[in-house]
Amino acid sequence: MKTMYGRQFATMVGMVLLSFLMLGASFATLSYQYTIRDKKDTLERNAKYIAQFTSDSVKTGGELVWQTAAFQSYLNSVALVSDSRIVITTPEGVVVYATNSGDALPDLQYAPLPQQTVEEIVNGSFMGMTTLDGLYDESQYLVGLPITNVKGYLQGLVLVSSSASNISGVWRDLFGILLVTTLAVVLIAAIISSVTSMRQSQPIKEVAAAARQFGLGQLDVRVDVGTRRDEVGELADAFNAMAESLSKSEQRRSEFIANVSHELKTPMTTIAGFADGILDGTIPPDQERHYLQIISSETRRLSRLVRSMLDLSRLQSDERAAQQQFDICETLVRALVSLERKVNAKHLEVDAKLPDDEPIPVWGDQDAITQVCYNLLDNAIKFSQEGGVLGLEVTVKGPKATITISNQGETIPPEEQQLVFDRFHKTDHSRSADRDGVGLGLYIVKTILNSHKETITCTSADGVTKFVFTLTRA
Repeated sequence: MKTMYGRQFATMVGMVLLSFLMLGASFATLSYQYTIRDKKDTLERNAKYIAQFTSDSVKTGGELVWQTAAFQSYLNSVALVSDSRIVITTPEGVVVYATNSGDALPDLQYAPLPQQTVEEIVNGSFMGMTTLDGLYDESQYLVGLPITNVKGYLQGLVLVSSSASNISGVWRDLFGILLVTTLAVVLIAAIISSVTSMRQSQPIKEVAAAARQFGLGQLDVRVDVGTRRDEVGELADAFNAMAESLSKSEQRRSEFIANVSHELKTPMTTIAGFADGILDGTIPPDQERHYLQIISSETRRLSRLVRSMLDLSRLQSDERAAQQQFDICETLVRALVSLERKVNAKHLEVDAKLPDDEPIPVWGDQDAITQVCYNLLDNAIKFSQEGGVLGLEVTVKGPKATITISNQGETIPPEEQQLVFDRFHKTDHSRSADRDGVGLGLYIVKTILNSHKETITCTSADGVTKFVFTLTRA
């Protein structure tokens, strides 16, 4: 299996090797060319100087000047200092004197040069690698120039050469240094890459292991990468955030199932008990109607619970609320009118503070906002005291319209005010005092307003409870 550690290690080593190969090749080529050029310039300069010196010596000492000890000693000294070979020939290319780094080469004396090389030198100059058709045992870098007097007459030829092995030796030494340096850098890079790759891959392995455990149901697993603030740290933080969110969702799901089971169990137990009592004769015939009414009431409560759960499921599956323009005041009044019978049954006084001169248009899903108004008004009426005041108010501030629905009744404790929007939450904690409610009305309100990107708050003090939510003005 190809691991990230292996890929990163191979990439690092490959990049270092490729970089050094390219750098080494470029440096070696430049060095070789520089060495060749420097050697060529040196040999050419020496050849010109020796040709001039030989020409002057012939003019003053005669044509056999190269046979004199002084001339030969001078050439040997030049050859020794410049680490080169010097050959003097007649105009026809016959060797009359030759040195080998200061030592005479008697075996070359009177040996003829290749005719092609002679012609090139006579015509101007010769430069290149050659063995002079076997006169030299190994290739020489050779520069040849003609020896002429002031009148241009050809007096002879001078050849200055240097062994190619000297140049190759420099290049081999350079290549050896480069090779050792490359191996040292690759070794250091391998160690550094190994450490860094291991440090990077280990947290990812921990995240993968945690993900596998999480998939097996261990929702309390978290990843600890210390104080890292790089991409791996961000990955671990994202995983922990996801795990925390899923853990809370699982907890809410479990609580939801438990609450649903409780809400369904109570009316079903009541229905089954009273039905069995009627069937087996435990309940007297004169009381059957009373208990049938209870069964009917519990059945309708079950129906409301199922309908509310279906509405909640539909709301939670919608990605976003539909946007349309409508008058919030008209919507609020319609919801109030639909609850007129309940208002009259409790003899409530309605205190509506709505603008009379012009409507207040807002954006949102009108049907969903109508349900919000209906649920809040129904909740306010249900918990209002007999003969109390039911308050409705719509105000405008900036880009938002604020809707307030209040009632007079028992004060909700501060610790309960943030829980009233939870699923199946009831402030009496008995789950039986409110026989008509299913504990989902305010949760549905919160869900709808969240889908509209709006807020809702609950405050309760001195016997007055207020629910305040916002909508965006059109």
